[in-house]
Amino acid sequence: MTGGSRLVGDVRVGGAKNSVLKLMAAALLAEGTSTITNCPDILDVPLMADVLRGLGCEVVLEGDEVRITTPAQPEYHADFAAVRQFRASVCVLGPLVARCRRAVVALPGGDAIGSRPLDMHQTGLRLLGAQSSIEHGCVVAEAEDLRGAAIRLAFPSVGATENILMAAVLAKGETTIDNAAREPEIVDLCTMLVQMGARITGAGSTTLHIVGVPSLQPATHRCIGDRIVAATWGIAAVMTRGDMVVRGVNPKHLALVLEKLRGAGAEVTPHMDGFHVVQNDRPRAVNFATLPYPGFPTDLQPMAIGLAAVADGTSMITENVFEARFRFVEEMIRLGADARTDGHHAVVRGVEELSSAPVWASDIRAGAGLVLAGLCADGVTEVHDVYHIDRGYPRFVEILSELGGSIERVGSED
Repeated sequence: MTGGSRLVGDVRVGGAKNSVLKLMAAALLAEGTSTITNCPDILDVPLMADVLRGLGCEVVLEGDEVRITTPAQPEYHADFAAVRQFRASVCVLGPLVARCRRAVVALPGGDAIGSRPLDMHQTGLRLLGAQSSIEHGCVVAEAEDLRGAAIRLAFPSVGATENILMAAVLAKGETTIDNAAREPEIVDLCTMLVQMGARITGAGSTTLHIVGVPSLQPATHRCIGDRIVAATWGIAAVMTRGDMVVRGVNPKHLALVLEKLRGAGAEVTPHMDGFHVVQNDRPRAVNFATLPYPGFPTDLQPMAIGLAAVADGTSMITENVFEARFRFVEEMIRLGADARTDGHHAVVRGVEELSSAPVWASDIRAGAGLVLAGLCADGVTEVHDVYHIDRGYPRFVEILSELGGSIERVGSED
């Protein structure tokens, strides 16, 4: 890519990566065919389809729709080959324990952003009556019966909330999950589960209350828009001093992010289905601290550092969720960023223009952040290992090109 272009135009985001994969897993909870619409065209969707096929489901991907037909008795062993490729695959654990009373799920792979242990997932399942252990590289869980329980999470983990929630909907009695994650994607999952016949209250709050039911039915559900992709485009507009309308997302899900863009000097106008961002001058430095929702998303931290790298002034970025997410800062420094890290803090002094260089993406969001930085650099920048980006961003290169960016994909990568 060649830097220096102002990104201008209209872009529509698809369904949320952080929601659709969990919705697909939820289809395991009911015999029959569930349909999810507004699915994003990202690599992780067919990967999750492969995981579900390995569990005995029939999965059809057609346009932005996925149809999942779950048998009366799914398989309970999610094998290593499918699961190791991405982190979200672990979300089949809760549904399998609920439906089969047994689950063997290979420890998942995914982005290199730090330790993400499954302790809270296992603790929650144990409180519901399951036995759980790590054996031969797999999470193993068994239960003669699942019974409701009072569960308090040590941290509002999205993954643990989802797995415990999906196990609890078929448990006998009542379950409360305190200090539950509040992300819009959790609300989306709860909405689909209720459509399937689950009894859940408190979605979007810190306490979920679930009354178990004997069985669920298939449902048709539309996935919410991807707030992380939408925010990435908004930050791209600010970094390149652009003018962009972003559609397909609820702007209320991005209240703090949009406020940060205003702090950087952008004109931000929310719409019913998105927002409009205009940045005419060099952005101002803004401080960021990642926190669980409704805080600033950790998935946007690389883009925040990219913004800080070209801003006027000095920014402090604090990472409170994943300890290894600053790994990619070394690649930003290759691009001329004046940045240093100390523990979970990064101090970035903005420069007028970054300098082109070859860099390597270590995960989905780092890859996106490096591409946006490259669009603000002099000369030609190469970003390698861009297959990571394909896992979370549909048509990333094509959309940037349509918005005026000088960018192309060269060759192919495994």
